[in-house]
Amino acid sequence: MSSGVNIIKEIPLDGTKKGIITISKVDEPYGVGSDSVASIGISLSGDAKNPEWKVHLPMGNIDAVVEALKSIK
Repeated sequence: MSSGVNIIKEIPLDGTKKGIITISKVDEPYGVGSDSVASIGISLSGDAKNPEWKVHLPMGNIDAVVEALKSIK
């Protein structure tokens, strides 16, 4: 479905042996012409390309999400 996934960063998942958090940019995730999204994936097995959980954030929401995450730290 998506035409382009660019992995930006892989972060070790605290409290696991192999787990990772993957931050990616996905172009046209819902078909031709759809807007790019930021994707946050969690893989307990360490497979960055096939995370068990993921969330897609519209680019316009990134700043607000970052601020909200900072506020709970």
